[in-house]
Amino acid sequence: MAEHLHGIHTSLDLSLAERIVDAAIAVRKAEAILPLAVAVLDAGGNLVAFKRENGCGVMRFDIAFGKAYAALGMGMSSRLIRDRLAARPAFQGALAAASDGRFIPVPGGVLILGPDGMAIGAVGISGDASDKDEYCAIEAVRAANCGSEPAAPNPDWRQAGL
Repeated sequence: MAEHLHGIHTSLDLSLAERIVDAAIAVRKAEAILPLAVAVLDAGGNLVAFKRENGCGVMRFDIAFGKAYAALGMGMSSRLIRDRLAARPAFQGALAAASDGRFIPVPGGVLILGPDGMAIGAVGISGDASDKDEYCAIEAVRAANCGSEPAAPNPDWRQAGL
Protein backbone atom coordinates (compact mmCIF):
# COMPACT_ATOMS: atom_id res chain seq x y z
CA MET A 1 0.00 0.00 0.00
CA ALA A 2 1.51 3.32 -1.07
CA GLU A 3 1.81 6.05 1.49
CA HIS A 4 0.14 9.29 0.44
CA LEU A 5 1.69 12.57 1.47
CA HIS A 6 -0.58 15.56 1.48
CA GLY A 7 0.69 19.10 1.18
CA ILE A 8 -0.62 21.77 3.48
CA HIS A 9 -1.97 24.90 1.86
CA THR A 10 -0.72 28.19 3.23
CA SER A 11 -2.42 31.53 2.83
CA LEU A 12 0.76 33.10 1.46
CA ASP A 13 3.31 31.18 -0.58
CA LEU A 14 7.07 31.54 -0.52
CA SER A 15 7.35 33.18 -3.94
CA LEU A 16 4.96 36.00 -2.94
CA ALA A 17 6.71 36.43 0.41
CA GLU A 18 10.10 36.65 -1.30
CA ARG A 19 8.79 39.25 -3.78
CA ILE A 20 7.57 41.39 -0.87
CA VAL A 21 10.87 41.10 1.02
CA ASP A 22 12.94 41.95 -2.06
CA ALA A 23 10.65 44.83 -3.04
CA ALA A 24 10.92 46.31 0.47
CA ILE A 25 14.70 46.26 0.26
CA ALA A 26 14.61 47.82 -3.23
CA VAL A 27 12.34 50.64 -1.96
CA ARG A 28 14.67 51.15 1.00
CA LYS A 29 17.63 51.56 -1.31
CA ALA A 30 15.78 53.90 -3.69
CA GLU A 31 14.76 56.16 -0.78
CA ALA A 32 18.12 56.02 1.08
CA ILE A 33 16.45 54.55 4.17
CA LEU A 34 18.60 52.75 6.75
CA PRO A 35 19.17 48.97 6.33
CA LEU A 36 16.13 46.85 7.11
CA ALA A 37 14.99 43.57 8.58
CA VAL A 38 11.89 42.34 6.74
CA ALA A 39 9.64 39.52 7.95
CA VAL A 40 6.64 38.12 6.05
CA LEU A 41 4.13 35.97 7.93
CA ASP A 42 1.19 33.97 6.62
CA ALA A 43 -2.29 34.46 8.09
CA GLY A 44 -1.53 31.93 10.83
CA GLY A 45 1.44 33.95 12.06
CA ASN A 46 4.03 31.58 10.61
CA LEU A 47 7.24 33.07 9.25
CA VAL A 48 7.41 32.51 5.48
CA ALA A 49 10.37 34.71 4.49
CA PHE A 50 12.90 36.91 6.24
CA LYS A 51 15.95 38.94 5.29
CA ARG A 52 18.13 41.18 7.43
CA GLU A 53 20.51 43.56 5.70
CA ASN A 54 23.99 44.28 6.94
CA GLY A 55 23.85 47.16 9.37
CA CYS A 56 20.78 46.01 11.30
CA GLY A 57 20.98 45.40 15.01
CA VAL A 58 20.32 41.92 16.37
CA MET A 59 16.87 42.81 17.75
CA ARG A 60 15.55 43.93 14.36
CA PHE A 61 14.21 40.45 13.53
CA ASP A 62 12.18 40.34 16.74
CA ILE A 63 10.83 43.84 16.13
CA ALA A 64 9.93 43.16 12.47
CA PHE A 65 8.28 39.85 13.41
CA GLY A 66 6.43 41.53 16.31
CA LYS A 67 5.04 44.29 14.10
CA ALA A 68 3.68 41.75 11.59
CA TYR A 69 2.40 39.48 14.38
CA ALA A 70 0.62 42.40 16.08
CA ALA A 71 -1.10 43.32 12.81
CA LEU A 72 -2.30 39.74 12.32
CA GLY A 73 -3.26 39.36 15.96
CA MET A 74 -5.51 42.40 15.96
CA GLY A 75 -6.58 42.37 12.30
CA MET A 76 -5.28 45.86 11.61
CA SER A 77 -2.00 47.61 10.88
CA SER A 78 0.40 48.17 13.74
CA ARG A 79 0.02 51.95 13.15
CA LEU A 80 -3.73 51.69 13.76
CA ILE A 81 -3.07 49.56 16.85
CA ARG A 82 -0.73 52.28 18.20
CA ASP A 83 -3.29 54.98 17.50
CA ARG A 84 -6.24 53.09 19.00
CA LEU A 85 -4.38 51.90 22.09
CA ALA A 86 -2.36 55.03 22.85
CA ALA A 87 -4.46 55.80 25.93
CA ARG A 88 -4.77 52.13 27.00
CA PRO A 89 -1.32 51.04 28.27
CA ALA A 90 -2.76 48.27 30.45
CA PHE A 91 -4.41 46.65 27.42
CA GLN A 92 -1.18 47.01 25.43
CA GLY A 93 0.65 45.25 28.23
CA ALA A 94 -1.96 42.50 28.30
CA LEU A 95 -1.60 41.99 24.54
CA ALA A 96 2.19 41.81 24.87
CA ALA A 97 1.80 39.18 27.61
CA ALA A 98 -0.82 37.20 25.65
CA SER A 99 1.49 37.09 22.63
CA ASP A 100 4.58 36.05 24.62
CA GLY A 101 6.16 39.40 23.81
CA ARG A 102 5.52 39.16 20.06
CA PHE A 103 3.43 42.34 20.01
CA ILE A 104 5.09 45.52 18.73
CA PRO A 105 2.39 48.23 18.37
CA VAL A 106 4.24 50.82 16.28
CA PRO A 107 4.09 51.50 12.50
CA GLY A 108 5.79 48.98 10.26
CA GLY A 109 3.37 46.04 10.51
CA VAL A 110 1.18 45.96 7.41
CA LEU A 111 -1.54 43.49 6.48
CA ILE A 112 -1.24 41.83 3.06
CA LEU A 113 -4.68 41.59 1.46
CA GLY A 114 -5.79 39.04 -1.10
CA PRO A 115 -8.12 39.77 -4.04
CA ASP A 116 -11.18 39.41 -1.78
CA GLY A 117 -9.83 42.01 0.69
CA MET A 118 -9.11 39.41 3.37
CA ALA A 119 -5.72 39.33 5.08
CA ILE A 120 -3.52 36.55 3.72
CA GLY A 121 -0.55 37.57 5.85
CA ALA A 122 1.46 40.52 7.08
CA VAL A 123 4.85 42.10 6.57
CA GLY A 124 6.81 43.64 9.41
CA ILE A 125 9.80 45.88 8.89
CA SER A 126 12.33 47.35 11.30
CA GLY A 127 15.48 49.34 10.69
CA ASP A 128 14.67 53.04 10.45
CA ALA A 129 11.97 55.31 11.89
CA SER A 130 8.69 53.41 12.16
CA ASP A 131 6.93 55.55 9.53
CA LYS A 132 9.78 54.86 7.08
CA ASP A 133 9.58 51.14 7.86
CA GLU A 134 5.85 51.26 7.17
CA TYR A 135 6.36 53.14 3.89
CA CYS A 136 8.68 50.37 2.66
CA ALA A 137 6.17 47.71 3.74
CA ILE A 138 3.21 49.32 1.96
CA GLU A 139 5.19 49.93 -1.22
CA ALA A 140 6.49 46.34 -1.18
CA VAL A 141 2.99 44.90 -0.81
CA ARG A 142 1.77 47.10 -3.67
CA ALA A 143 4.72 46.02 -5.83
CA ALA A 144 3.60 42.41 -5.30
CA ASN A 145 0.12 43.34 -6.63
CA CYS A 146 -1.61 42.90 -3.29
CA GLY A 147 -3.67 45.26 -1.21
CA SER A 148 -2.37 46.63 2.05
CA GLU A 149 -3.79 47.87 5.32
CA PRO A 150 -3.10 50.67 5.77
CA ALA A 151 -3.65 51.55 2.11
CA ALA A 152 -1.31 54.54 2.28
CA PRO A 153 1.65 55.56 4.42
CA ASN A 154 1.77 58.52 6.76
CA PRO A 155 2.03 61.50 4.37
CA ASP A 156 4.90 62.87 6.47
CA TRP A 157 6.91 59.61 6.46
CA ARG A 158 10.00 61.32 4.98
CA GLN A 159 10.30 63.61 8.01
CA ALA A 160 10.12 60.79 10.55
CA GLY A 161 13.17 60.57 12.79
CA LEU A 162 14.53 57.76 14.94
